[in-house]
Amino acid sequence: MTEATCPFCRMDPAQVLLENELAFAFHDGFPVTLGHTLVVPKRHVASFFETTTEEQAALFDLVARMRELLLQQHAPDAFNIGVNDGVAAGQTVPHLHIHLIPRYAGDTEDPRGGVRWIMPVKAPYWKRDER
Repeated sequence: MTEATCPFCRMDPAQVLLENELAFAFHDGFPVTLGHTLVVPKRHVASFFETTTEEQAALFDLVARMRELLLQQHAPDAFNIGVNDGVAAGQTVPHLHIHLIPRYAGDTEDPRGGVRWIMPVKAPYWKRDER
């Protein structure tokens, strides 16, 4: 995927919620919870590990600012922050994007393990002591 075909490089400015010099934030097109937001660098780069320290600071500045905005708008109880870095990790758009996912008490039966559920067999580590 090139900049010309990348949906994040062709983002409608009206969809941008917050931005700074190097990054911007917008609602996820396929949200898993109310307020699910993506934070992306303005430069077309696929991996977090290809970003500069300045871009990383700009991205996490927006993660923090978006969190405050989501707290005001939707009053979530917690957040998950995640990056799918590479195809094997589940990345489907090859432009770095940080998921900021508001979490609400009761939105899942048992939230323990959080992001560990990408590997369901290994996620409930607390059950290993029950054997």
